[in-house]
Amino acid sequence: MTTTAASTDLTADPADLDVASVTARHFGLAVLALAMGGFAIGTTEFVTMGLLPQISDGVGVSIPTGGHVISAYAVGVVVGAPVLAFLGARLPRRALLVALMAAFAVGNGLSALATSYEQLVLARFAAGLPHGAYFGVASLVAASMARPSRKGRAVSQVMLGLSVANVLGVPAATVLGQELGWRAAFWAVSGLGLLTLALVTWFVPSCPGDAAASGRRELSAFRVPQVWLTLLAGAVGFGGMFAVYSYIAPVVTDVAGLGERSVSVYLLSFGLGMVAGTWVAGIMADWSIFRSLIIGGSGMALALLGFWLAAPHGWAALPFAFLITTLGSVLVINLQLRLMDVAGDAQTLGAAMNHASLNIANALGAWLGGVVIAAGWGLRAPALVGVLLSLAGVGILLLSASLHVRGRRVERS
Repeated sequence: MTTTAASTDLTADPADLDVASVTARHFGLAVLALAMGGFAIGTTEFVTMGLLPQISDGVGVSIPTGGHVISAYAVGVVVGAPVLAFLGARLPRRALLVALMAAFAVGNGLSALATSYEQLVLARFAAGLPHGAYFGVASLVAASMARPSRKGRAVSQVMLGLSVANVLGVPAATVLGQELGWRAAFWAVSGLGLLTLALVTWFVPSCPGDAAASGRRELSAFRVPQVWLTLLAGAVGFGGMFAVYSYIAPVVTDVAGLGERSVSVYLLSFGLGMVAGTWVAGIMADWSIFRSLIIGGSGMALALLGFWLAAPHGWAALPFAFLITTLGSVLVINLQLRLMDVAGDAQTLGAAMNHASLNIANALGAWLGGVVIAAGWGLRAPALVGVLLSLAGVGILLLSASLHVRGRRVERS
């Protein structure tokens, strides 16, 4: 049950082959432009967690209720990924990326303008709509420009923008929000969206959409059991990370007993882990996508358990924060590549649905974390929830492997 990034069929669209041959010399600038979109998206997705106390106070709700703002963004991703991928499969890919970034900028501007909890929830939902479709289309464009042996690394380079956001964008936006008010962070993210729009227009080659795409063909991905199992593994297993990440600010200040500014240090550790994991994931994918998934999921469960044990001891939990996102990133990149493989001809929808799955994980982790906190089990309890979610994700992957092997045996008999 192994596969490699090189074996993933990402060049079925002849238009993509034309892009690869014409723009190879501009590959670096094009990937940088695509990664900038990931940087903007990663900043807005995760800064809400670092500013959760300030946002909750600003709209007059408790921290567990404020966690629903995080979930609203995730639900927007879940809704937007299949719908926009379905509608945009035939559209020129650069134009689609530009439109998605424009919508992203507007959604974050509305978040900054929200004056009530209800308005903020709706604005965060709107800001999440372009997320999955952007990453799906950007991954396909990057893969189409890369050599066949480096497609996995090309996809990981686009995702690197999301990881770098957690090193630079999220800590910087968190400090900005703490000093100037949480609305300033969303205004900054809206500006990043406009910058991405300009960079994509300048550096990403014009390439047609998939002329052969149709609603029936894209929806065919949902008839493949391995697609559903991969999506479920991401939705459940990756929720473990978000169960902790969503409530990191009160854990750092109230459990670890550190100052408010220490939250940015923990966020930086999360971000460095994402960068390291994204870089390692591209290499591991060339070895074995499936084995990398098992290592990522089971390793994250152990890291979450370590975080739970170390959280009351101040800085002792910091290395575990790094490991949680390192292993989580290995899981994310390889889930993306596996979906692009098992989705068959439904490339646009398959690529986009990974982020719908991961944001179900975001919503699930944030919600379950809030449930155990509200039940009085303490701010450390979400880490144990995360352990269970990660192990459940590994179990789903093992079921996927078992069904795959059984299917192969049936084919041979």
